[in-house]
Amino acid sequence: MYKNEMKLEFLSRSNNEAFARISVAAFSAQLDPTIEELADIKTAVSEAVTNSIIHGYEDVEGIVKIKCTIMDDLLTIEIADTGKGIENIEMARQPLYTSKPNLERSGMGFTIMESFMDEVKIESVVGLGTKVTMKKRIQKIEKIEDLEESRENANA
Repeated sequence: MYKNEMKLEFLSRSNNEAFARISVAAFSAQLDPTIEELADIKTAVSEAVTNSIIHGYEDVEGIVKIKCTIMDDLLTIEIADTGKGIENIEMARQPLYTSKPNLERSGMGFTIMESFMDEVKIESVVGLGTKVTMKKRIQKIEKIEDLEESRENANA
């Protein structure tokens, strides 16, 4: 069984969103994801971190925490803040719902996370913060050399 873990903390500034996205992508690269899988991971992380910064902390600065674990071919990403929390998670998960219409937010953050990851769990307590846990299983693709070797062994 292969296992690895990474933790990251940074200030809730919008220019740290790219840092978070790239850091998680670099960590997940050890699973040898496809370009599409990597893009899915980066997009989901971007949405979760942006939610923490814009909705969790609003006009105050706080800390966003990311924990990534790999267990065999399963990548788990937890993104947490100690911001204001979400009053109604089910409403927040609805496509096009936004609590910040004045900022021209699309209200698609959770929908995007759910479409790009295999599993998304949202835990939140008003006044204490929010934790989003996302999971993605990285499909193992047989390399061309492995296929050729398998064919040679079958023909021997």
